[in-house]
Amino acid sequence: MYLNRLTLTLAAAWIGAAAVPVTAAPVADPMALPALMVAMPARSYLTGIARAGKRLVAVGERGVIVLSDDDGATWRQASVPVSVTLTAVQFPTPTQGWAVGHYGLVLHSGDGGATWTRQLDGVQAAQLVLRDAQAGQGGSAYLADAQRLVADGPDKPFLGLHFTDENNGFIVGAYNLAFRTRDGGKTWAPFGNRLDNPKASHLYAVEASGSDVLIAGEQGVLLRSTDSGATFARIALPYKGSFFALTLGGADAVVAGLGGNAFSSHDRGATWTALAVPASVSVTAAYLRDGRLLMANQAGMLLAGAAGATAIAPLNTQALPQPNDLIALPDGTVVTVGVAGVVRLPAHAATTTSMTSR
Repeated sequence: MYLNRLTLTLAAAWIGAAAVPVTAAPVADPMALPALMVAMPARSYLTGIARAGKRLVAVGERGVIVLSDDDGATWRQASVPVSVTLTAVQFPTPTQGWAVGHYGLVLHSGDGGATWTRQLDGVQAAQLVLRDAQAGQGGSAYLADAQRLVADGPDKPFLGLHFTDENNGFIVGAYNLAFRTRDGGKTWAPFGNRLDNPKASHLYAVEASGSDVLIAGEQGVLLRSTDSGATFARIALPYKGSFFALTLGGADAVVAGLGGNAFSSHDRGATWTALAVPASVSVTAAYLRDGRLLMANQAGMLLAGAAGATAIAPLNTQALPQPNDLIALPDGTVVTVGVAGVVRLPAHAATTTSMTSR
């Protein structure tokens, strides 16, 4: 989760500062350095995973992107032009994919994740917001916020993305950052100012199915569009904590976050009911496909249930290294990515305590 990682990073920096002389060499710009090739990339800290056709693609810290063409049994590292921490990845087609991360970064791949190019960064994103504000879209307050965003520099991450096809996509991030593209990332338009998010709460996830789009974030933010993202309305829920996980499939949707708080909808997000979770532990990932719901939490529990159920139960009793994201393969295999890299649970072991790490 972004806030936990940010807190730890700042603490480590403060502790280390006392021992670093003032003559220390400046830190290299991670936007200017390609990702370091590592000996065991699948053991890297990974944050997101997606399917690119039959291929699996996972992203993580320092620009590491790993690929598997055998359902997660073996992995290799992709060529990435930056060493920025990446937070999420998605492929709407087997070849066309996008990844987002810190420094307001958006990467694009046209070859199934083998190579990547930069499409957007935080400097460019801030300028787009400023132009939008200067065009009179949101009044003086919006203009002041846009000017502040430019002055801050590229210090704000994108945290979630969703493409409905190879042309139309949404990206969201810290402090109400929200952009969309209609041409495969050649151009981007900000729309955060059009969202009912007056406190500029962080936006952690965005998902879409057909004309329905959902955005989830901190302080109970849950936004819904029924017109492909043209307009959004705020959904009122009896919970005001952060939502980190969001999944949408057909008419079913699930959102979950801090303390195991989770809600499900069976009418495309129009109404929501509480989903019973077996532990009051923050949910880090959710995956809904073919009527099956999978979730993972910060304690390493893997949970499973039917999409329409009112409760979800532990799938295994052995704690996984903290998972940040997960995916289910057609044969029932579950692949998670997290602090210890890739963990693969074959279909025959998905209901036992067995697991293998690659």
